[in-house]
Amino acid sequence: MSSARTAGGRHRKPKSVSPAVRRTLIVAAAAPVAGALFTAPSAFAADQLTPTEQRISDNLDARVVDERIGSTFSGVVLDAESDTVIWSHDAQTALMPASNTKLATATAALTVLGPDHRFTTKVVYDNGTLTVIGGGDRTLTADDIAALAKDAAAGLKSAGLDTVKVRIDDSLFPEPELAPGWTQNYYDDQVAPVRALSLSGSLNADTAIEAGEAFARQLGEQGITVEGGVTRGQAGPGTVPVAEHASEALSSVVKQMLKKSDNSIAEALLRATALGSGRPATFEGGVEAVRTVLSERYGVSMDNFVIHDGSGLSRDNRIPAQTIADILDNVTEPANRDVLRSIDEGLPVAGETGSTLGPEWGRFDTADSKCAVGEVKAKTGTLTGAAALSGLTKGEDGRWRVFAFVENDSPAAAADVKDALDGLAATVNGCWA
Repeated sequence: MSSARTAGGRHRKPKSVSPAVRRTLIVAAAAPVAGALFTAPSAFAADQLTPTEQRISDNLDARVVDERIGSTFSGVVLDAESDTVIWSHDAQTALMPASNTKLATATAALTVLGPDHRFTTKVVYDNGTLTVIGGGDRTLTADDIAALAKDAAAGLKSAGLDTVKVRIDDSLFPEPELAPGWTQNYYDDQVAPVRALSLSGSLNADTAIEAGEAFARQLGEQGITVEGGVTRGQAGPGTVPVAEHASEALSSVVKQMLKKSDNSIAEALLRATALGSGRPATFEGGVEAVRTVLSERYGVSMDNFVIHDGSGLSRDNRIPAQTIADILDNVTEPANRDVLRSIDEGLPVAGETGSTLGPEWGRFDTADSKCAVGEVKAKTGTLTGAAALSGLTKGEDGRWRVFAFVENDSPAAAADVKDALDGLAATVNGCWA
């Protein structure tokens, strides 16, 4: 990942080698030059761009100077199959990536936990108290809570009980805190304080108590009297399981997170990934897990890569466009397909209603970019003073290309910046020729 990446050059991800192969390479390296055992493969020579690639490169050179984009910009375009760098502009410059950070979070979560992982919410009984134990499921719905209450009520009635206390246990994750680069006004607006028990979509200051209160109300609907208010505490040993709910597979959760750019799901996944890797369920533990997965499993360079959260809300996050493209490039590798498929499938599609690239967000609706509706899939990123668009598109020549564009500090209005980035994506597709 440290090799030079200029237009027409070959960009290669490091590959792991077996001990036997490593020993062979060591012996070869020790051999005298005159008796060299191998010559450098031609794949390391610079490639010439095809006419289509050259046109894309030339058009991007002309269009990246758009005053809407401004002067603080990092971008790169790769051929997904050959890894040829078709075009780059300050690709190694680390900028605020906003929600493009979620691509790193999703990659780490799927790799550590596995795409079939499910988050489990449990209800246990002990000494007159039902305890709802959070398992980090940020997709838990009101209907799921109602089903848990129905099962729990049935168990109580079969035991001849009609009165109970309710407690919540959200101890799987530590006490919520702000990440570096977060401000207090993110809460109740952009993200909820990160807790292990929560209703889907809730931005409540205490999502765990809120979920417990919803559970208590549903018990009442089932004819069970709840004594006192909902309390917080850990379930002790010897409890009796009475109800359980498992989320959809992680692959589906990742798709939901990417389509909607759900910050709260991203932060829950960061903590679950930390736990799955044997680290504390904190911002720091999750970030360490992400860095380890990206560098050691996928060969992504961590040079200039700085994140403090899983959602990209932190204004202290910095990622180069090259790194974002490398993350997406790994998604396209057949060897990674089984694990990372849901990232590809979860990327919003240009013009897709209900996603962050939908018409309700004013995306891909200009004369320059509307030709790419249905042809580009990409992760958006938006913070005050930052915009990003990184994804995949299949050109008219039938080749898939990976692109990453990150802009900071443009003087233009946010909507105008998004239009400019959409135009760059349409350029990569080739429909805006």
